[in-house]
This record gives sequence, structure tokens and C-alpha cells, in this order.
Amino acid sequence: MKVLVVGGGTAGLVTALILKRKLDVEVDVVRSKDIGIVGVGEGSTEHFATFLKTIGLDQYHFIRNTNATLKIGIKFENWNPERSYIHSVGKEYDELAGQYPYLYGKEISSNNHRKLCAELNWENRVNRWFVNQREEWNTNQFHFNTHMMNDYLSVVAEQMGINIYDDEITDVILKEGGQIGRVKGKQKDYRYDFYVDATGFKRMLIGRVGAKWKSFGEYMKMNSAITFQTEHEDEENFSITTLARGMDYGWMFRLPTWDHVGNGYIYDKNYIGEDEAKKEVEDYLGREITIGKTFSFDPGYLENSWIKNCFAVGLSAAFVEPLEATSIGTTIQQAFLLSHRLSNYDETSIESYNQSFANIMENIRDFICLHYVTPRRDTQFWRDVAEMPLPDSLSKRLKRWKHHLPISEDFFGESDYVLFSASNYTLVLEGLDLFDRSSIRKEFMMQSAIVKSAADELSLNQKRFEESIATITHKSHIKMIREIFV
Repeated sequence: MKVLVVGGGTAGLVTALILKRKLDVEVDVVRSKDIGIVGVGEGSTEHFATFLKTIGLDQYHFIRNTNATLKIGIKFENWNPERSYIHSVGKEYDELAGQYPYLYGKEISSNNHRKLCAELNWENRVNRWFVNQREEWNTNQFHFNTHMMNDYLSVVAEQMGINIYDDEITDVILKEGGQIGRVKGKQKDYRYDFYVDATGFKRMLIGRVGAKWKSFGEYMKMNSAITFQTEHEDEENFSITTLARGMDYGWMFRLPTWDHVGNGYIYDKNYIGEDEAKKEVEDYLGREITIGKTFSFDPGYLENSWIKNCFAVGLSAAFVEPLEATSIGTTIQQAFLLSHRLSNYDETSIESYNQSFANIMENIRDFICLHYVTPRRDTQFWRDVAEMPLPDSLSKRLKRWKHHLPISEDFFGESDYVLFSASNYTLVLEGLDLFDRSSIRKEFMMQSAIVKSAADELSLNQKRFEESIATITHKSHIKMIREIFV
């Protein structure tokens, strides 16, 4: 089979690499150097580590070649006026009694906010031991320079035998029956068996075969963004989290790469325009900024992102907002789902994929909506957010989760490829004070003595570990990676 990926941004390259690695197929990419990449966020979810391992890429080599830094999660400021919180899932919290996450139960019922994320993460420090353990993965998320990563993945693709053509697609020619027969470029025509649309918001291919957009606008107010770069303010260290700061009319992200800080303000254009958004950011930072890119969006996804012999990925298939770095994570999951179904695919395969993708997107929708169930009421925007309807699936779960910790059973029937599970929801629910803490404590105290004892032991071991390890700053760690592992 011959597969053509149209579009050479992150989504296109990631998909091409996964298909080439997992299947015995011919994969080529066509892209135009004159068409830039969106480059929003410059951060990943934990799924990116799976991608690197699948392709066989060394994390330290990736870090050096993309000016990457480490990311353990997202620090939320000014969403809950009472305190900040970090969304970072720790392995020690995976211990379960049946499905019950008893360490979460202990710490949340005891109101131990900071213990839900290791103290060294709040201080932007790293376990010194990891520096000398090249084979050990010290995180599964990264911040990176998007343009450098694009160049890096392009080189890797060519080394794996993927041809990358520099051409601008001008037309899509359909065969009788509605399949894509060829795509026309300024340089030549491209005839393949299967086509991946990675053209971003243009949706040049999937739009031609009849895809329809399903908007989340009923539940989400964000529709515009400005992005920009700034210099590092702290010369001694980097943040090990993406900062998501609640603003007057939306929220702002800040994340460090080795050479700059990537920033963006995601807002609702019905309240402010680009100039007002820029001023609010400048007032917060205390300096002028130069806007790099602006764009508007309608949050949602394609009802069918696989139609006939055309498959849409990345921004071509969906965009909610950059909160929680969902776009790259979704692309990776899409590519894996496609790799399982591409051989001998038929309408059953396509329907199965489209249902799984819908589950992924509705899971993201609910998770992002959860972040806006916040007690903030200080501007008209946040007061209006509080009046927004919630998806029925989230609304029903919130009634249960007020008095119970989320468990895997709450997500029964969703695809194994959804991005966010019980632990993810737990941390945001706790960070926004959406639990009835007395109920959570009662749930924990009803566990057996063995379970409560196991929770006490885990908590104590975590404390002892954090007190015993030698740590270095995040920046020092990255500097050593860049200097030592060559």
C-alpha cells in the first residue's frame, strides 16, 4: 500500500513515522515550505514518550535537537482564587484497592494539597540520580521548540525511508464513488492508495470527501488566541511545569524551552480583541510583547475524520484549545488507531475508528470543560462561564464525584485510547475544590484496615524518598544532558 501524508507539520510527520514504523507500507509526505506551522503550545502530553519509544528515538537526543525541557504537568494559577494546583499524575497513586485509589483518598481527605505532587516539582528540581541513568526515562512529557522539532522529525523521517516532497497542493481529484484518486500539486500530481490530511484548519482533503464539523461551542467560550515568545526571566532555573494562568477573559500559557519561553493567551473575542488581549498580557508581564501569531477557532471535531480513503489528523480533524496539550496527544492516538485498522480496511474498520475518535474527543471535551467549573466570578467573562451548560456526561459524573473519587468504572465503554482517565479528573476536581471533603474522608475511612495501612505506608515512603534524594535544578539537568550525552 502507498500512503501519502499531505502536510508536514507535527501531525503529518508524527503520523507518517508511526505508520512507517508499525506497518510495511510506503509512506511519503508532501508539504510546502511556504506554508508555516501553527506551533501552538510547544508542549506534549505523556503520550509523546510512547511515540518516541515506538519510533526508537532516544529522549536525550530528542531533547538536544529540539531545545526541549522536561514537563511533569501543568501548574494552574488563578483558576481557584484560593490556591494554585498542579495536574501531574504520579506512579505511586496508581496503587488501587479494586478500583479505589487509596493514596488519593488519604491525601485528599486530609487536605494535603501539595502532597499530590512531589515537593521537588513545586520547586522545579529533578532527581539527581536520573542524570547518570541514560536508559531510564525521567519524564514522559516535554516542552520543545516546535520549529526545531519539525526539522528533527523531518530528518528522522528521511532516514526511515519516507520521501518528503516540497510542493503546494492546488486541487484534490475524486474518483467515481467519492474516493480520492489523486492530488494535484504545482510541481506534479500524486497518486496513492490512501491519503492522510494533515493540512490543518484548511482541511483540503477531508473537506472534499464530505466531512462535517461538530462544534463544542455550546459548552466552550474560547475562540481566539495570540501567541508570542519571550526571553527567560529566571537565569538560574526553568519551570518544570506548563503554567496555565487564569486571566480576565480566558487563560494564558507559559512554558520554557532551552532558548525561549513560549506564551499564548486564549480568550473569547466577544469580550476583548487582539489589542486588549495584548495589553492584559503586558500588564501582567510588566513589559511589551511582540505577537507572533493570531488565530480564531471553533472548538470541536470532525464527526467522521476517516471517510473512504482519506484520514484526517491533527488540526484537520479536531481542535479544542491548547489547554492540556491535547492536539499532539490526540494525533498520536489517531495514528496508532489507524495503524491497527489500515490493513484490509473496510466500512466496519472505518466505523470502528470514527466511534473511537468520537470517544477520544468527548473525553477531551469533558475534561477541558471541567477546568471551567471554577469559583472565579471576578469578571463578566467568568460569571458568564459559570452559566454555561455542561455536557450531560460530565454533569452526571460531577454529581457522583462530589462524594466519590473517580474510578475506572466511571469511564466504562470509552476507548482505551482516550487521553484522560480517573487520576487526571481527580487532580482537577481536587484543585478546584469540587469534592465534598467530608464525603471523601468518609469513603476513605470505610476502607479496610489493610487498605488504610497501605495508604499510610505509601505516603510515608514518598516522604522519606523526597527527603533522601539529591536534587538539582531543572535547568542544570537539561544543561548536563546537552553537554554530557552527545
